[in-house]
Amino acid sequence: MVKPSLRTRSIGTKVTDEEYAELEHAAQIGGKTLGEWCREVMLANVNGNGPHLHGDSESQALMGEVVALRTILLNVLYKQANGETLTAEEMQRLIERADADKLKKAAERLRHGSKSGST
Repeated sequence: MVKPSLRTRSIGTKVTDEEYAELEHAAQIGGKTLGEWCREVMLANVNGNGPHLHGDSESQALMGEVVALRTILLNVLYKQANGETLTAEEMQRLIERADADKLKKAAERLRHGSKSGST
């Protein structure tokens, strides 16, 4: 019978009170202790699975598309409400700008949504 490896090494880091609260909240959402959650995230990152902090990659991709669509729609409606029209080039720039920021904004939305209980 193979004996399981014991965890004998530790890693430490300093965080602010706000960062600690965010980490603690993420661990609670995952139903883990803070130490278990941190170990899981670090090892997932090292193993190429990335940090799964606030939803899986499908959720982030979907939220990214929703955020981009919202950005485009609001910009188009704003221009129309002011009696302006969009050229094809302006529309393409709106799309490119929305696409460039969508994953960052999606991560922010998912992070803030998990703190307040809504997305």
